[in-house]
Amino acid sequence: MGRGRVQLKRIENKINRQVTFSKRRSGLLKKAHEISVLCDAEVALVIFSPKGKLYEYSTNSSMEKLLQRYYESSYAERALVEADPRSQVSWCHEYGKLKAKVEALQKRQRQLMGEELEALTLKELQQLERQLDTSLRLMRSRKNHLLFDSIEELQRKASSTDYARSGITSFIFSYILRSCVFFLSIIYLILSLIMMAMSATIIRYELGLCFGCLT
Repeated sequence: MGRGRVQLKRIENKINRQVTFSKRRSGLLKKAHEISVLCDAEVALVIFSPKGKLYEYSTNSSMEKLLQRYYESSYAERALVEADPRSQVSWCHEYGKLKAKVEALQKRQRQLMGEELEALTLKELQQLERQLDTSLRLMRSRKNHLLFDSIEELQRKASSTDYARSGITSFIFSYILRSCVFFLSIIYLILSLIMMAMSATIIRYELGLCFGCLT
């Protein structure tokens, strides 16, 4: 079984009270040192024993400097409150006004959503209807503007795609044309060689006939 929760109350036994004070004092001083080192905080701790003995701990700064800083900070806060005692009342009044405005805006939002319309008069309903019509016109205008922008963007992309396609088509056509010219040149060269060979054959044939006649 786990330990039960210890009830905080004054220890009646004097010896036990002194032992507990000694243990808790050491633990508290240790915790003050740990938080000052781990969190880079400035800590000042003052403990008086039941007999009036002083125990203290302070970080790198001296205890006097830390106490002076505490006095200056607390004095500045007290001076701010004492300089204008009506400031608290003013803040409460301002809070009340802001709260009322927030509630009115929330109620108006619910009415725009079609809720809590029973308490509205005919004039208030007509005013609410005009406000909704105005909001719808603005939303349609904004929607149409976004649609036109999207259409223009798609048209620009389509134009750039068509331009790229036309460039690719021109390149392919030019490549095919150059290839045809190259092949035609080769065919022309082959035909020229064939014609030259046939001419040489005919010349040799004619020369053979001439030598035959001479013999």
